[in-house]
Amino acid sequence: MLAPCLLRRVVLTVPLVLVAALLLMEPVRSDQEAGTAIPAESRPCVDCHAFEFMQRALQDLKKTAYNLDTRTETLLLQVEKRNLCDCVAANLLN
Repeated sequence: MLAPCLLRRVVLTVPLVLVAALLLMEPVRSDQEAGTAIPAESRPCVDCHAFEFMQRALQDLKKTAYNLDTRTETLLLQVEKRNLCDCVAANLLN
């Protein structure tokens, strides 16, 4: 009997606390900025850094693609070898 009463009290109290917290929070004014703006003159290499990052990412993707391609070839060769061995073993038994 105590549990339903406690549950009902929690269900009613939690939204009330959330509404009170939202009302007490200070709204963000439009003149406040989230961060400081850095003028373009002081950051001329932003594009350079982005380009270098993209080049490294492309190199990593190429390396990953090469590794996957090599691994796929290895697995295909293993499957072909296994099939060939199975075929030879089956022919020897006949």
